Amino acid sequence: MRASVQTRLQAELAQFRRDGVYKRLNYLESPQAPRVKMEGRGDIIILSSNNYLGLSTVAEVVAAGKAGLDRFGAGTASVRFICGTFTVHRELEAALARFVGTESSLTYVSCWNANEGLCPTLLGPEDIAISDELNHASIIDSIRLAKTISKCQSAVYRHADMKDLEEKLQAAKGARTRLIFTDGIFSMEGDIARLPDILELAERYDAVVAMDDSHASGVLGKTGRGTAEHYGVLGKVDIITSTLGKALGGAAGGFTGSSTALTDYLTQRSRPQLFSNALPCTVAASALAAVRHLEQHPELVTRLHQNARYFREQLLARGFKPLAGQTPIIPVILGETAKAIQMSEMLLAEGVFVTGFGYPVVPQGHARVRCQISAAHTRDDLDQVLRAFEKVGQKLSLI
Repeated sequence: MRASVQTRLQAELAQFRRDGVYKRLNYLESPQAPRVKMEGRGDIIILSSNNYLGLSTVAEVVAAGKAGLDRFGAGTASVRFICGTFTVHRELEAALARFVGTESSLTYVSCWNANEGLCPTLLGPEDIAISDELNHASIIDSIRLAKTISKCQSAVYRHADMKDLEEKLQAAKGARTRLIFTDGIFSMEGDIARLPDILELAERYDAVVAMDDSHASGVLGKTGRGTAEHYGVLGKVDIITSTLGKALGGAAGGFTGSSTALTDYLTQRSRPQLFSNALPCTVAASALAAVRHLEQHPELVTRLHQNARYFREQLLARGFKPLAGQTPIIPVILGETAKAIQMSEMLLAEGVFVTGFGYPVVPQGHARVRCQISAAHTRDDLDQVLRAFEKVGQKLSLI
C-alpha cells in the first residue's frame, strides 16, 4: 500500500474513533445460542443476533450440514450453469418456493447477491425502480447498479408513505415496467411494509412488486412464511428475495422467489449467478433442513412472537421508549451515536451483548441500541436482560 493512501486511511480511522462510530469486531468462541462465550467471557446473552428461531444450533440442522459436506464435498467449484448445480440446490429451491408462496426460486450465495442480480437484469432504459427511502443498502445498491449498467430510471418514496408512492407511480406512467421495491421488515426500525396498500397501488398502476423479506422469513405470519402470510396475501407478491442467513438456519445464502419465467431468466442473465460459485452444498443442506424443521414446528414462531411482545411490554414498563411495532426487532432510540455505543458497552459489562448503531447506518440524531429477540431465549434470559437495561438506563439517566 502506498504511504499516501495508508496515511489517509489511518487518519479517517482515527476520526471514526473520535466520532464514536468505529465498529469493533466481537469474537464468539461458541455456537450462536442465546448464551455464548465471547472473547474469554462465558454466559453472555446475545441480543443482536438474526438467529430468530434458534435454528442454527438445532441438532437436525447441524447434522444435515455435516451430511451435505460428506456427500457433496467442501465446495461446488463452479458456477451453476457449468457444473455447480447439485441435487440439493434443486431440492432447496423447490422447498423455498413452496415456503414463500411463489412458483419457483433461485438460490444465490447471499441475499445481497440476489438483490444485486435482480434490478440490473430485469430493468432497462424504458423501466423504473421505485424504492422506499429506508430500504436496505443491498436494494439501494441494486438500483444504483441498474442505473449504471442497464440505464434504468429510479425514484424514491418517503418511508411507508402511500400517497408519495402513488405520485411516483403516476409520474412513471410512461415506463415500460414499474418496479416497486420494498423491505418486508425494515431492519433498523422494526416496522412492517404496508404490503396490502402497495399491492393495491401496483394493481391500479400496472406495477410489479419486489420485496426483500430477509427479516420476515421465519418471523412473520402464523407459520413464519413472511410478510405476505402476515397480511393474508401469500402468493400475491410478484418477486420475493430473502436470506438463509437469519431465521432459516443462519448459515449463509439467499434466494429470489418468483415465476418460473423470471427465475429462468435470472439463471440466464443475472451476473452474480453467472459469475459466482454456487451456494456450498453443506449450507444448502442445512438450510433445507431448517425449512423442513420450521414447517414441522410452527410453535417456534408462536414462541418468538410471545417473547418479542413480553420484552417490548417490559421495556415500556421500566420507562424505556422502544419504537412501536410487532416484530422481534426492538430499537431503543438514544439520539447521539456516542451514547448508543456507551450503552452497548455498559450492557456488555452486565453480560448482555446488544449493538449500538449510529450514523451512517441510521440517520443523524437517531442513534439506537437495536434489540433482537429469539424464540430460543428463555423467560429467564429476557428477565436478566431487562434487569441489565434498567441498571444501565438509570446510570445514563435514560429512565
